[in-house]
Amino acid sequence: MTTTAPASYSYSMKFLTALSDNYLWILVAVLLVNLLQKRFPHSYKKRLATIYIALLLLIYNVLIILIIVKKLNPYLAIPAAVLLVFVGFLFRKHVWPFKLHCTSCGKRLNMDQILGNDDNLCSECYLKAHPEEAEKKRQEQEKQEELARQAAEEEKFVCPDTVDEIDWDSWEPEERCTLVYLIDGDKILLIEKKQGMGTGLVNGPGGHIELEETADEAAKREFTEETGLHVHEITKVGELNFQFKDGVSMRGYVYLGNGWDGELKSCDETTPFWCPLDELPVDKMWEDDRLWIRKAIQGDNFTGWFIFDGEKMLSKKLSFDEQE
Repeated sequence: MTTTAPASYSYSMKFLTALSDNYLWILVAVLLVNLLQKRFPHSYKKRLATIYIALLLLIYNVLIILIIVKKLNPYLAIPAAVLLVFVGFLFRKHVWPFKLHCTSCGKRLNMDQILGNDDNLCSECYLKAHPEEAEKKRQEQEKQEELARQAAEEEKFVCPDTVDEIDWDSWEPEERCTLVYLIDGDKILLIEKKQGMGTGLVNGPGGHIELEETADEAAKREFTEETGLHVHEITKVGELNFQFKDGVSMRGYVYLGNGWDGELKSCDETTPFWCPLDELPVDKMWEDDRLWIRKAIQGDNFTGWFIFDGEKMLSKKLSFDEQE
């Protein structure tokens, strides 16, 4: 007379058989984690922990195989699992040293810090606990920054010596600025630069265009800041394009001013003064100014392209649209 095993027994044995058959993949996953841990410094304890976990899983798999081969009650796999979990709990400091949060500040750890870093510390706390590594990291960062700076220097724009060597159609200036020449009868308002670019030279009042400004708005604002006066009307007469050998590039807009009010006064950067139109101090102006200042005063429209090395003009190109 034969007896038929209960359906639950058959299902349990099939489950244990499937679990044993797929054990290799579980073991491979655990050992793969162990290999990944090798790239983390100070992860010796956690690397051993994955070996211990793999060993416990191996023991459990042997017990499952024993149950299957001996045709023992499949439910014995449950107390076997409980026993191994209990063993793991007793030796938890060695089997499960992994933490989800920094043991110092409580900050959530990322996966690299969970799998590596036996101290279970976040990046900030780890560097505080290991000042020698913090110093090493700082030195490495400085080295990387220096290498990046050197690479940027090597790729830095090399300015040619003549304007014809530059593709001005695709050229874009880093800075934009304005100049305003206020004419009142037979005199013109000029400024002498006291500091910054062009110190000691004579020019028209002006300065840089801010991001939120138009060129006209910047021209009036800078004019007031450098002279104390308010110009009533301005008319654009010229555009200047400068490329300096040190890499600085600039576009300037030249205006003629008409009508004014206020009190003339100096500022930290400039000293304004009235000058007779027939006594322009061209010898104290930028070299390019000497080429177009008189035509600008007459109202002639012009465009200029220049290459400078400091205050020395190396190359020039001018185009005038003379008023009839």
